[in-house]
Amino acid sequence: MRFLSHTLDNGLEIVAECNEAAHSQGIGFFVRTGARDETDELAGVSHFLEHMVFKGTPRRSAEDVNREFDQLGAHYNAFTSEENTVYYASVLPECQEATVDLLADVMRPSLRADDFEMEKKVIIEEIQMYADQPPFGMDDHIKELHYGKHPLARSVLGTVQSITALTPDQMRAYFESRYCPSNLFVAAAGKVDFEALVDQVASRCGGWIDRPTSREIDKANSVSQFQWVPRESATQQYVLQLADAPASEDKDRYAAKLLATVFGDDSGSRLYWEIVDPGLAESASMGHYEYLGVGMFFSWLSCDPETAKANLERLSKLQEVAEKDGFTAKELQQAQSKVKARVVLGSERPRNRLFHVGGNWMQRREYRSVADDLAAIDEVSLDSLHKVLEKFPLSRHTTVTIGPMTDWPAEE
Repeated sequence: MRFLSHTLDNGLEIVAECNEAAHSQGIGFFVRTGARDETDELAGVSHFLEHMVFKGTPRRSAEDVNREFDQLGAHYNAFTSEENTVYYASVLPECQEATVDLLADVMRPSLRADDFEMEKKVIIEEIQMYADQPPFGMDDHIKELHYGKHPLARSVLGTVQSITALTPDQMRAYFESRYCPSNLFVAAAGKVDFEALVDQVASRCGGWIDRPTSREIDKANSVSQFQWVPRESATQQYVLQLADAPASEDKDRYAAKLLATVFGDDSGSRLYWEIVDPGLAESASMGHYEYLGVGMFFSWLSCDPETAKANLERLSKLQEVAEKDGFTAKELQQAQSKVKARVVLGSERPRNRLFHVGGNWMQRREYRSVADDLAAIDEVSLDSLHKVLEKFPLSRHTTVTIGPMTDWPAEE
């Protein structure tokens, strides 16, 4: 296993984890742009632009793009998050050059006005569909309550109002400012011919003109709130909680992952044994999510409306006990085993390694091997977990509940 990197003259970086024993490869263009880089006026433009990238280029129609990916036997897709937009494909090694050619081409889309207006309707329908499905947009809304005007509180999808008002010229200007060589990079993993990859990317992307771009990395000033939202059409009551946690550059992020596993993993955690296993709720879990400058402990609970209040009280009690008494060595050891198994099993597929290599480069400009991650997990001590819990108490949170309940007094 080798990690290699190269930077083109225009600033575009190429990074790869090369594994001769692999039988496939993953290749992706990682763009440092997402919801946190938008303004209120441009909310949702990053995700909208992701859709438009597949609508054709000066060299290829949308049908050409899809057909050629299929001819390569590629598993391909794209996604947009708060911090990045990623376009990727998993293919056989012999398809490396054709895949680079195709991905590089779609990185320079036509952005035609007719396609824009047609896709705008699709995006608005997606926003409306999202609002009709559990938890009915509350996972975005809770970030607004907890973080206020912080950029990470913006919805990746945007709003019906912002997408309706968006113009093709605004999207083109956003594209020019964000899809420039120094603000994106190419990552690969698996059986990769790195020398050929550098030449292939250089021949297709070396002429791209770079432009200055930046990103604000503000710390969040969070507040604790409670909000009850009635939703007559829902059959279950949903409870979401958001608490501060270590950010992506924080050395305690591994301890935070293990803390979330001990407390709220979807199996074998304190939350599972207290609420899910006895049949008191359909689901209950907590996870750790990391961003630049901001981290989140995000809890989720869904249950029958008549048990929701009691379940929230059980959740609060578990938080109180954890903060008072901490965790046990046995719980930590079990969590370490679970997380290490997930790391190892996930590493068996080059596509998963692609996201890991690209994600680490995106957030910290570092390479971490599977062995590095396993060692970091083993190094976490009980004292580390308790220090994270002391610095980021689970009991200091914002709570939102939505469902058919007709009355729910605010927390005291």
